[in-house]
Amino acid sequence: MNSFGRIFRVHIFGESHGESVGIVIDGCPAGLSLSEEDLLTDLERRKGGKQKGTTPRQEADYPFFKSGLFNGKTTGAPIMILFENNNTRSEDYNKQRSIPRPGHADWVAHQKYGGQEDYRGGGHFSARLTTGLVAAGAIAKKLMQGITIRAAVTEIGGEADLEKGLQKAIDAKDSVGGLVECRVNGLPVGLGEPFFDSVESQIAHIAFAIPAVKGIEFGTGFAAANMFGSQHNDAIENMDGKTRTNHAGGVVGGISNGNELVFRIAIKPTASTPKEQNSLNWETGQAENFSVKGRHDLCVALRAPVILEAATAVTLLDFLLLEQQIKRVVS
Repeated sequence: MNSFGRIFRVHIFGESHGESVGIVIDGCPAGLSLSEEDLLTDLERRKGGKQKGTTPRQEADYPFFKSGLFNGKTTGAPIMILFENNNTRSEDYNKQRSIPRPGHADWVAHQKYGGQEDYRGGGHFSARLTTGLVAAGAIAKKLMQGITIRAAVTEIGGEADLEKGLQKAIDAKDSVGGLVECRVNGLPVGLGEPFFDSVESQIAHIAFAIPAVKGIEFGTGFAAANMFGSQHNDAIENMDGKTRTNHAGGVVGGISNGNELVFRIAIKPTASTPKEQNSLNWETGQAENFSVKGRHDLCVALRAPVILEAATAVTLLDFLLLEQQIKRVVS
């Protein structure tokens, strides 16, 4: 449904053009010093309009704490954070209601919810809802002292030169996808379980909740299929478990091995492209030419790094709490 996690559990809510979006966080330890300012750096990174190729839609994204804080510290009760939606242009979506946008959830949402869905700006399917996830990630990062999580775009449109890849989309008057790599350092050995609750399966689970993610790989990833076993195996060098190579990406048997956790996600081209398309009009039953209106990212991958960091932080903190690696908060 709309929740993720076992101890550190998050629940997202809201719609792109509704009154607000937000998140409820359960399982946050009591005693953590926390304020709105602690979240603003990551929230600012998630915003559109901050760099070339992102949506011009601007929202303040100021976090309003509605519960779970008292005297500047977490109480141990659920934390509710709300973000107002003020800069909406719903008329852009009213005009094209009869043509479900290719690559978007318009058609499946209409079928699943019988036409009762809020379709404006993608409604509950919108990447706008990642605002709350980024807030939860900022809190999780603060709780994980000594662990660093960094993500960055490594390719746009198949180009390692990001500017060149973005320019390809601009020249084509189209959208483009990209790759985002995440690296985590400072993890202890022993997080995760074999099979269904492995580090990879849990990270993959939440990574695919980020809109537009279509693939994930850990360590050497798909390139491992072209290697010999003797090449791919990571020889252990010392009693700390440090390995000579890191083809496994820091996870063996579903369990963290103390080396750098490395994985990448593939993000599809933004579905809302300025290029004219041909698709079904469900009122007439006929296909027709149309173009998507509204304000959209040319390359949604540009805004994904901080979202991926947040998703990773939420997942890893949950593992740490399960292993009782974080027993109390020292403010």
